Amino acid sequence: QVQLVESGGGLVQAGGSLRLSCAASGRALSAMGWFRQAPGKERDFVATINWSGGSTAYAESEKGRFTISRDNTKNTVYLQMNSLKPEDTARYYCARRKNIQTSTTASEYDYWGQGTQVTVSS
Repeated sequence: QVQLVESGGGLVQAGGSLRLSCAASGRALSAMGWFRQAPGKERDFVATINWSGGSTAYAESEKGRFTISRDNTKNTVYLQMNSLKPEDTARYYCARRKNIQTSTTASEYDYWGQGTQVTVSS
């Protein structure tokens, strides 16, 4: 059983930055992803990283603003979010894919964290 625990969310003004962390229990040499869900909306892909950290992918609206990274010695994945906008407000979820390669598809991830709330004020 894999457990994922997100942290680092909070309230920030537009233009500010936050760094989310996702700590995984046990070995987590799998692809990992970040998704987000705003109230009344579907869960959307944000970023994904392969098992080694050598390959990443981002949603188009996040390119250049968000950076996903991982530290396998700590079983932790990060999401650095810069130039935040009010439309980035959502609950952010970390997920593990039972595969070493990246994926932008939520249904391909088998373990999910409880999420961390990010609120960006205008």
